[in-house]
Amino acid sequence: MAADLIAAAASARAASHPAPLPAPATDEAARPTLSVEGIDLHYGAAHILRGVSLEARPGEVTCILGRNGVGKTSLMRAITGQHPVSGGTIRLQGADITRARPFARARAGIGYVPQGREIFPLLSVRENLETGFAPLPRGQRHVPAEVFELFPVLSDMLRRRGGDLSGGQQQQLAIGRALTMRPKLLLLDEPTEGIQPSIIKDIGRAIETLRARGDMAIVLVEQYFDFAWALADRVVVLERGAVAISGARSGLDRSTVSRAVAV
Repeated sequence: MAADLIAAAASARAASHPAPLPAPATDEAARPTLSVEGIDLHYGAAHILRGVSLEARPGEVTCILGRNGVGKTSLMRAITGQHPVSGGTIRLQGADITRARPFARARAGIGYVPQGREIFPLLSVRENLETGFAPLPRGQRHVPAEVFELFPVLSDMLRRRGGDLSGGQQQQLAIGRALTMRPKLLLLDEPTEGIQPSIIKDIGRAIETLRARGDMAIVLVEQYFDFAWALADRVVVLERGAVAISGARSGLDRSTVSRAVAV
């Protein structure tokens, strides 16, 4: 959960000498931001993810699609370190983070917007945004102007409690909190769930703006097919915990992908 990531990052700051992540490979231009290589994940005896591989590159949106219960959120939990994998490798900018703790992954540049938003309802909008400071050095502990450029409503509600916002406004706040962390990799888990159409459009425009910057990789888990297809550069379809379809959107047939994820 996002709250777990933030709390873990804050507690880790109290540790005197946290172990650094392994040094990444040096060819930044050629490598993807995220590489997931043949990971397996279990909940007890249940085999949830089966040899899943995918990549996410700067300036691109990688969409993870699939029916309910196929392992999409479990994949997000594996990438953020909230649940250990039982096989395979996860790399961030070439560095192996497979065994890294969640706070170390946040510090390394993973921002996560979980399904259900998980904002702090009793904190103000400003305080919710400032929880994104946890993995940052002191010199970067301010909310980027870009957050308010993407979601102007937040600047008008800085003193309002998070729990008093509408569902769509809470989603914007959750994305703003993740962006406050200056992520290299932004993970979005079903950001349109329960959101009114006007705010879905705002979120879509925000994703397009972030992609156009060219320095951030975006992984989008989504059930709303039209929204995901319109934004996707790469598509990964999961079935029963395994990759059934994968590739650049330009090389995939829309109707085939749509049938594969239809309920």
